Amino acid sequence: MEFGLIFFSGDESNKYNLILESAKFADKHGFNAIWTPERHFHKFGGLYPNPSVISAAISMITKRIQIRSGSIIAPLHHPVRIAEEWSIVDNLSKGRAAISLATGFSPIDFIFQPDNWDNRRNISFEYVEILRKLWRGESLFMKDGVGENTEVELFPRPISNELEIWLTCTKSEETFRKAGELGCNILTGLIDMSTEELEAKLQIYFNTLEEYGHDRSNVKVTMLLHTFIGEDEEDVRKIVKEPFISYLKTFFKVVDTSNKSVHPDKNVDNMSASDRESILNYGFEKFYNKGSLMGSPEKCMQVVKRMKGIGVTEIACLLDFGLDEDLVLKSLEKLNEFKNMNF
Repeated sequence: MEFGLIFFSGDESNKYNLILESAKFADKHGFNAIWTPERHFHKFGGLYPNPSVISAAISMITKRIQIRSGSIIAPLHHPVRIAEEWSIVDNLSKGRAAISLATGFSPIDFIFQPDNWDNRRNISFEYVEILRKLWRGESLFMKDGVGENTEVELFPRPISNELEIWLTCTKSEETFRKAGELGCNILTGLIDMSTEELEAKLQIYFNTLEEYGHDRSNVKVTMLLHTFIGEDEEDVRKIVKEPFISYLKTFFKVVDTSNKSVHPDKNVDNMSASDRESILNYGFEKFYNKGSLMGSPEKCMQVVKRMKGIGVTEIACLLDFGLDEDLVLKSLEKLNEFKNMNF
């Protein structure tokens, strides 16, 4: 089992210190990857509007670790622009760039490309082969400003021969199936499903890989897990509970704000205070007990073994969910010890 670091929400008070210091630690101690998201228009995650820019910075302070987007909201961008930006990261990092593509869940984000909202899934899937061709050095014909078909190719040329691509898969079976069809890796999590539901969707993915002639041993299944490991179970629980519930509360508000135009009657604001509290406490217990690396090494080992059993090959450890920055940085030593245990 490989272990990497992933960031999702961010802390406005100290901006990019946590991700940069964590990247240095991860690079030094043999973590396999560091992931940065694309987020817009909210304090929750607002530090990360462009993962390629932050990844370029990370490339200059690291030597070994793979630098990945987690994830680019593909329909917000032109595929050539994605390829150009990540080719720069690949050059700066000497061949360590990789990307995950997401379809997007927030209508607000689509102010950049409002016409792409309804067809966002198909657009994302189409980008996979376009990006692969550009990365390999193939030229493509695209319409220019006067409607003429113009031949374009990628500059600067990337160092790596192939661009590793993940699809970010959450609840939609279609995305798992399409990832298998395209031979993409998968980035997933338990935000909106149980481990049992994920296991069933991964089986769809594995079956589709085989159906389309892709070798399962060549793909990576990356699992996002909120992470804070400590020696004493009860101490960890006390440390993480309040920050994690606050994190969930903010996350639900972001989802509500994003979905009001789609499902205006379904949001947390319409619930009573007691119902909100019950949902948040349920969410904490769900994640803490079965869907995270929060707790003692012994408890977390069982989670990793369960994930390995359903086909997960990598853990992306999510660190920034409201804990004190110094506490998170100190906890990396314990995470590194855990990473080096025999799984």
